[in-house]
This record gives sequence, structure tokens and C-alpha cells, in this order.
Amino acid sequence: MKEKAVQMEHVSLEYNKIPILSDINLSIDEKEFVAVIGPNGGGKTTLLKIILGLIKPDKGLVKVLGKSPENARTRIGYLPQHTNFDPSFPMNVFECVLMGRYKGLFKNYSVEDKNAVLNALKTVKMEEYVDRQLGRLSGGQIQRVLIARTLVREPELLLLDEPMASIDPEMQNEFYKLLAKISKNMTIIMVSHDIGVVSAHVENIICLNRELFCHSPPELAVKSLADVYQCPVELIAHGIPHRVLDKHVKENSDEY
Repeated sequence: MKEKAVQMEHVSLEYNKIPILSDINLSIDEKEFVAVIGPNGGGKTTLLKIILGLIKPDKGLVKVLGKSPENARTRIGYLPQHTNFDPSFPMNVFECVLMGRYKGLFKNYSVEDKNAVLNALKTVKMEEYVDRQLGRLSGGQIQRVLIARTLVREPELLLLDEPMASIDPEMQNEFYKLLAKISKNMTIIMVSHDIGVVSAHVENIICLNRELFCHSPPELAVKSLADVYQCPVELIAHGIPHRVLDKHVKENSDEY
């Protein structure tokens, strides 16, 4: 039987008696490219942290790559939503990515580690910037370097929390093409607010707002958006041959 990348059964979590996630049942296959969408406070980042083993749910079973999240962590790559660094810090691109191969104090990096850095930079098309100081890169270039630092671990599961936040629209399309290429070798779970764009690039969409409303292909997922966001939703769905427009009721009128 094929191993699942992520398996959740009846997972629930509360914080100060406020439900964060409620009875989540989720099954993600290996090498599946999935987007997680939903409103702010809907539990998207919390879901990723549970998969990482950084947060333990109050109830339910979680398996990642057939193991507990804690035991699978070395096989997971993670890019958080906010990554802060001092742009004046004297670190170049190569050194930043090499940090992803960190194995503990007093353990030197091997030739294999350094070759892995060069391969990761080639994957994200940043090999020509290997000696460039991080502070001299654009936001999109920095994001590519951070992806390379995640990939250099050679993960089987890649978790991305709003990876397009610092990338301009022109670069985003190239970035999605990069993720599509990477997804042939690993599972990708990406949190995003850009519903229309992700629908053209991912295989499946998870609609989450404390509850799991659906986990399905984009063509079916868009039908759940009004339930997820709890308001009428208008969506021009890229790559899907229709426009989704919920009814809006005018005040003091029976017209729609």
C-alpha cells in the first residue's frame, strides 16, 4: 500500500477554549501539490505546525510519511511566512544555503554538502549569484535562496507558508513553474491567499476555516469558497473554464 505523505484523523485543537481546528480528517498522497486556502485565523499555519510536530493537537491522530511528526521532521522542509535577517550581515548566497545542511556543532561540511548547495541553487536558477551578499538581492531572489536552503536538506515533504508574499506578480508565475518542477520529486503543501492563481498551478486545494470544507481539485474546490470565507465570493478561476460569482442581495430588494 502506498505511503501517505500526511494522514490526519479527527484532529482538533483549542487555545484558551477557542477552537483553532475542529475534527480535521485529511489524507495527502506522496508527490501531491496542494494549496491550503482560507481566511486569516482559519488555522492554516497551525495545520503546517502540527505536520511539523511543533504543535500537538488536543485530539486525533497525525502521521507524516508513515511516522509521528517529530520522527519525520528530518524529512521535511519548511519555509515560514516571515523570515527576518539583517541585510548588512556579511553572508553570501552559498553560505546561507549551506546552513540547510547543518548537522550540529563541530561537524564540518563535506564535499557532498557543498555539491548539494550548488545543485539546490541550480534548481532555483540562482547559481550565478553564489557569491552575492544576501542584502544585495531582490525580495524574489531572496525567496528563491530560502527555497534552496530548504531543498538542500533533500526533503520528501515541503511546507510553504505564504511563499509569494515578497515576490512581485511578474516573478510569481516563474516561481509557480519552479514549484511545479519540484513537486515531481516531493510532496508540496503551500498556504496561499491567492485563490485565483493557485487554481491554475496546484493539483488539489484544501479549503480550511477551523473546519476542513474540502480537499479536492480546483474545479470542485471553488464551489466551497463561500462556505469557507462565510461571505459571497467572486472568483475568476485561472485555468478553469468558468467564472464563479455568488449571489449578492441588494438592501430592501428581492433582486439578486
